[in-house]
Amino acid sequence: MKKNYSNNILATLCYIVSGDSVLMIHRVGKKNDIHHNKYNGLGGKLEEGESPYDCVIREIKEESGIKIKNPVFKGILNFPCFDGKNNWIVFVYVAEVSSRKFESDSREGVLEWVKKKDLLKLNLWEGDKIFLKRIFDKNFFYGTFYYKNNKLLKHSFRLVKSI
Repeated sequence: MKKNYSNNILATLCYIVSGDSVLMIHRVGKKNDIHHNKYNGLGGKLEEGESPYDCVIREIKEESGIKIKNPVFKGILNFPCFDGKNNWIVFVYVAEVSSRKFESDSREGVLEWVKKKDLLKLNLWEGDKIFLKRIFDKNFFYGTFYYKNNKLLKHSFRLVKSI
């Protein structure tokens, strides 16, 4: 029998693009952070009554000072029991900006512009390497990534033409 997760956490993740670079956060701010020393896109949890679209705009503004317009929905990722107890459902977006200026006093980490060609060289979660290879494609995607003790056990990943 499959485990029924009683606690689903809805979140957003956004990859902000300017030219040939992507804004990433290097999660070095909190010692007990499950993402400690990993690189990630920006985003966060949905607030009550908030849509994923509104959440991603709010989170990017809070974390970087950047006001994104028209973030493009790319896909949905599922991380069953990622943190040992919760099922994370993540709405993934890409947003283009013309300026590379940002403001950050994030307690979570340091914001850095990284060349697209260097993204997969960063210290990323193994599952992130799978979907980041396709994040800038025209297709949408669905993915499920099973982790245990911070190791990717198995995954499924599928590109789709439309949603």
